[in-house]
Amino acid sequence: MSNPSAIRRGIYKSRLVRRAVRWMDAMAHPPVAIEITLDRMAGVRWNGQGRIEEFVVEPLSPGALVPSAIETNIADPEVVRKVLAKVCSAVHATDEDVTLLLPDPVIRVFVQHFDEFPRSRQDALPMLRWKFKKSVPFGADEMLISYMRQHTRESGVDIVTALARQRIVREYDALAESVKLRAGVVLTSSLAAVALLQGEKPALMARVADTSLTIAVVRDGVLCGYRCTELPARGENLTPAMLLDEIYPVAAYYQDMWHEAVQSVHIAGLEHRLKDFVAPLEAEFHCQVQSLLLSARSAGLIPDFAQPLVDNNLDGLVGWMLHHE
Repeated sequence: MSNPSAIRRGIYKSRLVRRAVRWMDAMAHPPVAIEITLDRMAGVRWNGQGRIEEFVVEPLSPGALVPSAIETNIADPEVVRKVLAKVCSAVHATDEDVTLLLPDPVIRVFVQHFDEFPRSRQDALPMLRWKFKKSVPFGADEMLISYMRQHTRESGVDIVTALARQRIVREYDALAESVKLRAGVVLTSSLAAVALLQGEKPALMARVADTSLTIAVVRDGVLCGYRCTELPARGENLTPAMLLDEIYPVAAYYQDMWHEAVQSVHIAGLEHRLKDFVAPLEAEFHCQVQSLLLSARSAGLIPDFAQPLVDNNLDGLVGWMLHHE
């Protein structure tokens, strides 16, 4: 990885934790962000005032990219590079730092409580490598690690840790280099999207991308729970019961740890099928269930100029845009 701390800076820059983290890696917000998903790439350039200057979405052919934490992601490098080159041309990106939003399965995220946690990174990294060596399907010596401290209701400290296999992140770093870009910030789309969950009350986000489901619980700017898992079905074959089976354990864990229930549920990735899921989810969680983007828009978080991102269901890029605020 040409910039080995990019993934670490990515998690520190999350707006989600601005009130909870002492900034150790302050950096400029790159003016260009590129979101890479299973079936498309989207690029945005912002101007100095944080407004969208240029925006483009380009499709990716099926099978060209296969998101994974352990196996090769870029199955057809030439096809993927050509699509990225088109995106870069449209947003006039060359020889500069960019933010890369990667598919959620690429980076594993954990929220863990520690009674005591080292202050120095030199002491913390070995502890985290040991702690998570059985939680990821690759060796501790292959880990890229990002972590941050959070407030907790108990004594001790909560640590959010993001782990990735070095050679997998290197694939994306090399992809950026192939079009004369530098990966200045690297994080997942869902870690960017959690910025859309604002307010003091606990909110649950469930974000579907093909067969990948990412669930996060946020309370007053603190990430209280996070899980990325595989769904048993995709598209029209996905049922509310299947989604509930995956969401419920995270909501139950939050309730057990924080002694309160989630008070809103925000869904992304279901688009026109959302209406089929609202009633079953509301019956289970006894709270309002809404589209992640529409609820953020209703709350006044998304400015009118960001409508092209909303129209294309680019909640990761919208969340990252809020870091300009």
